[in-house]
Amino acid sequence: MISNKRNLAIGAIILVALISFFIWSGSDGSETGDLIVKVDKGEFVVDINTTGELEAISSTEIKGPSKLRNYRVYQVNIQHIIEEGTYVEKGQYVARLDPSDITTRIKDTQLELDEKQSQFEQTQLDTTLQMRQARDNLVNLKYTVEEKRLVLEQSQYEPPATIKKNQMEVDKAIRALKQAEEEYDIKRKQNVAKMQEVTAKLQKVRLELDGMMNLQNEFTIIAPEAGMLIYKKGWDGKPIKEGSQISAWEPTVAILPDLSAMNSVTYVNEVDIRKMDEGQRVDIGLDAFPDKKLTGVVTRVANVGEQRPNSDAKVFELTIKLDAIDETLRPGMTTSNKIYTTVKEDVLSVPLEALHSFADSISYVYVKDGLGYSEQEVELGETNANSAEIISGLKETQEVYLSLPTNSKVELDDIALLDHLNGKRNNDPTNDESASPAKSLSDRGSRRQKPGA
Repeated sequence: MISNKRNLAIGAIILVALISFFIWSGSDGSETGDLIVKVDKGEFVVDINTTGELEAISSTEIKGPSKLRNYRVYQVNIQHIIEEGTYVEKGQYVARLDPSDITTRIKDTQLELDEKQSQFEQTQLDTTLQMRQARDNLVNLKYTVEEKRLVLEQSQYEPPATIKKNQMEVDKAIRALKQAEEEYDIKRKQNVAKMQEVTAKLQKVRLELDGMMNLQNEFTIIAPEAGMLIYKKGWDGKPIKEGSQISAWEPTVAILPDLSAMNSVTYVNEVDIRKMDEGQRVDIGLDAFPDKKLTGVVTRVANVGEQRPNSDAKVFELTIKLDAIDETLRPGMTTSNKIYTTVKEDVLSVPLEALHSFADSISYVYVKDGLGYSEQEVELGETNANSAEIISGLKETQEVYLSLPTNSKVELDDIALLDHLNGKRNNDPTNDESASPAKSLSDRGSRRQKPGA
């Protein structure tokens, strides 16, 4: 009796051990270390993460002198500018430009003005003297005409030859007077033109000097209205600050942003631009305030790519409008943007680690099949950083391997293919007559067992 009980106890222990072995060898924590997960069903999100920078949607520019080119000044250094982020009132001092170039030009123009003034005075004296001489000559010729006429009148009783001679003298004097009057008129017009010329040159230099003096006053820059001062960024993306140069074509030194509405400006790699569209939702984080979570929407996608400094890849600018802002936000803050390009409901998905490829044309997974596994082709949809959408090939109740099963070596005829994908795959090995015929999902009966099963 005791022997029978002992035998029964030993048999029970052996049975429990065998059951435990089979359960343990086929479980997720097998001795082979295989990782198995269940096919997920739910919301599937495709997003792209970028880094951006806050900027105001609208702002007022603080400009330097706008007429630099008029006086052949094309580059000006910023000698001093107040600290970025300072709140300024309308009319308050903002910056001072280096006046060296314009000061030199003022001195040169002052010398030119003195020269033109001297030429004006010399021409004025010359023309005055010429016209006085011409007028005196006219007076003398008029006296000569009168004198000749008196001689003619007194010769009425002289011989006809004498009378004729005196008449000729009168006519000659009259012609001389007429010619002198015409020459006087021409000389007067010439001298008027000379005076107009030197006057115009003098006036031009004087106006240029006055303009330079006024321009020099504009080298001290004041705020056109109240606001927070933000440095303007140059063509290289770096802020314009003390020691920087501004050009005559773009004399802006700083901006006063409107902080009531802001964008996050970011750049997307050219391989992702086809996924971008206006209206896409965005979750926004701030490096300065990690706990603050903001939202926004894509309002603009650039049509033309650009080459950013220190980057070999082409990128496209993306503008994201923030839904709401607060007093902590400042232009120039770095943002992290999660752009939701696709959101699908009730979608089957598996981790990317579970996917495998055969001949670059067949995507498949290892499906847990009892105590073993089988290779199953899957039709893929969208993918994100972690998972892939499964259009067909799997069910919600199934489990897949995250790692390669122990001693797994797949051949084409091991994979359960999807019938509706036959002939639609790129470089489809099932179209190769020399390849072994693959079994489809409908006619495949055998299942590979794990070692020890």
